[in-house]
Amino acid sequence: MDRTTCCIAGGGPAGMMLGLLLARAGVEVTVLEKHRDFLRDFRGDTVHPSTLRLLDELGLGEAFARLPFVKLEEMRAHIGTTSVVLSDMRRIPGRHKYFAMVPQWDFLDLLARAAAEEPCFTLRMRTEVTGLLTDGGRVTGVRFHDEHGSPGELAADLTVACDGRDSRVREAAGLRQRLFEVPMDVWQVRVEAPPSSRLLPHSRLRSSGGTPMRRGDPRADALKDGRVFARFGGGQAAVTMDRGAYYQTSYLIEKGRDAELRTQDVQWLRDRLGALFDWDDEVTGAIASWDDVKLLEVTFGRLRRWYRDGLLCIGDAAHTMSPVGGLGVGLALQDAVAASRILAAPLRRGTVRVADLARVQKRRQLPTAVLQKAQQAEHTMIRSALAGTLDGDRLPVPMRLLRRVPPLRTVSGCLGGFGIRPERAPGFARVRPGARSR
Repeated sequence: MDRTTCCIAGGGPAGMMLGLLLARAGVEVTVLEKHRDFLRDFRGDTVHPSTLRLLDELGLGEAFARLPFVKLEEMRAHIGTTSVVLSDMRRIPGRHKYFAMVPQWDFLDLLARAAAEEPCFTLRMRTEVTGLLTDGGRVTGVRFHDEHGSPGELAADLTVACDGRDSRVREAAGLRQRLFEVPMDVWQVRVEAPPSSRLLPHSRLRSSGGTPMRRGDPRADALKDGRVFARFGGGQAAVTMDRGAYYQTSYLIEKGRDAELRTQDVQWLRDRLGALFDWDDEVTGAIASWDDVKLLEVTFGRLRRWYRDGLLCIGDAAHTMSPVGGLGVGLALQDAVAASRILAAPLRRGTVRVADLARVQKRRQLPTAVLQKAQQAEHTMIRSALAGTLDGDRLPVPMRLLRRVPPLRTVSGCLGGFGIRPERAPGFARVRPGARSR
């Protein structure tokens, strides 16, 4: 049987960040990722200011800056004909006064390359965790299927579940989330960007694929208009994100109505998206059939206890976030930073105790609860939008305050950009400015 000090199940943002940090602390760590690469659509693409600061501290800021991305300095929603600035990052503290919208696979590749330089780090792709090894109630490692489909076992002093909202590790450990009510599920589609004749000269309006956007392209209009990507009206709600050659678009539907709505011709969805975003048939025609519309069944909850002896859950495995606001990735990364700081020394000594795992939950539970409470408030607005009762002339109280008191938009930007109790890179993982460039 193979052995490692820390086995991380899942190579998403939390898993890759935790693996990198622990490896820099001198902890032998193995990350098991079930896919063959990171190249998958419909994953969280929002890199928060707190994460950008963390990358600087890790010596990865310059490498990240070379990735193609769009800067989101202001979040604005259109409700009917009314525009509301939900948050403004231009006055938040720190060097990075924006969210970076970058394909998650580029971000994960960056972390994987940095981690591969550490002698204590191993990444095993196409290796799916299928169960847990236990001894007297203590988790002692995992069972897996390797890239050839063969079963195997990996013993570990600590197993960390970073395998997302449908965590198999969490289920195998018998840990159950307290689930909160959600008003919606999400349809995720790719909508092709239309050709146009004139390039925009504005250097900051670059696409995530590296191709300049063109004047007249609705994407360019959205970005110039404060990076607008949310629209509500007529009983509809949708969010779109520029990916260069196409828009990654999320269309919200009432919870549990997927099968019913798919009985209609897909032109129904094309027409509704076209009306919301002012897209013509050339744009929405990329949705050829319902096969092009992927369903995200939204779940939203939190474990009462994130751990058991020998096992810790972080990220969506510990607290499944709603997709609204794009908060899940940033929160998961901060979980990873806190876990690395608290657990690195015990892992090196081989003395990880349940009390150490409890410290991680204690550190991260309040920030999680606060952000989930904020998401519940956004769910109230979404419920009204889908019911057709959200009106630009009768905005909810929080939106009216944001319109009347501009400084509140900066407060909102700080909450979304840094959260509560933001984590800084531990000393053992930091790189002096200019000392390392990756």
